[in-house]
Amino acid sequence: MTWNEISETQEKVVKIIKNSINKQRLSHAYLFDGSKGTGKRRVALQLAKTFFCQNVQGSNACEKCADCKRIQSGNHPDVHIIQPEGQTIKIEQIRDLKKEFSFRGVESVKKFYIIEDAEKMTVSAANGLLKFLEEPDGQSIAILTTTEVHRILNTILSRVQILSFVPLTPEKLIENLENSGIAKPLAKLLGQLTNDLEEAYQLYHEDWIAQARNIVIQLGEEVCTRPHQVLLTLQETWLPHFKERAQLNLGLDILLLWYRDVLRTLIATDDQLIFVDQIDKLEKHALKSSQQKVSQHMANILEAKRRLSANVNPQLLMEQLMLRLQEG
Repeated sequence: MTWNEISETQEKVVKIIKNSINKQRLSHAYLFDGSKGTGKRRVALQLAKTFFCQNVQGSNACEKCADCKRIQSGNHPDVHIIQPEGQTIKIEQIRDLKKEFSFRGVESVKKFYIIEDAEKMTVSAANGLLKFLEEPDGQSIAILTTTEVHRILNTILSRVQILSFVPLTPEKLIENLENSGIAKPLAKLLGQLTNDLEEAYQLYHEDWIAQARNIVIQLGEEVCTRPHQVLLTLQETWLPHFKERAQLNLGLDILLLWYRDVLRTLIATDDQLIFVDQIDKLEKHALKSSQQKVSQHMANILEAKRRLSANVNPQLLMEQLMLRLQEG
């Protein structure tokens, strides 16, 4: 990653940081506020590279020196990342952080810290962080990240520079995925399932999402044309693939997108289709449906997602859903 590449999705944030770098006016502490998947850690690590780089040119790290490479690989001795232990960031973690600040850097006087999910600091941990923020060391930078800025203590907010990250639009995410060589049908699906580019790449490279998509297409077709096959496919294909609740929830999301495409085919808005390579199957499904029926099936899928979050047995939940999707 370079600042120019990051700027494609976070132009305002990158502009502020680059201006500060060029004027040598970096803040001692930043709060990166934004939803999951907006690249907060990516920006933090890029700033760390620029901060430590041995051959920095303007605002750009060289990406080749030992410091840049170690930061990229996650083993730089003076770059520390603090994450919640369980559900919270505890006072002991902040005490350890402050102790690190009291030491000279391993290889220089510089130190760099990232505190992720800062809203999860306990009150005592947050208060413990204040001393550092009140008495900054000019050779150290702290980055706090959060998805819920309203949960951060006002005393902390007053001592950091807040940078707000904008969500990545589905269109921009799809464009990035296609530019990286991912086929359009899969890119469009990923663009509906996440706004996190890194998560999208992970799902793609694990090949899990491509298989999930094929299973949903098969099931959607069978519900419409071969209903006697549905429960067998559920047992032999769906349940073995969607093993975890999070995976099953994602599978229901994909199934919901299939029915949304059926509805779009019915009302002639197929320029917005996600399953762009399955038009023939969608048209066959639409011919045997009505807007009212498809809308009801989408409501059934949403109800299944709600019941899944209430810990209903996954197999029973899916069997009941398949029966409802075959009704009418």
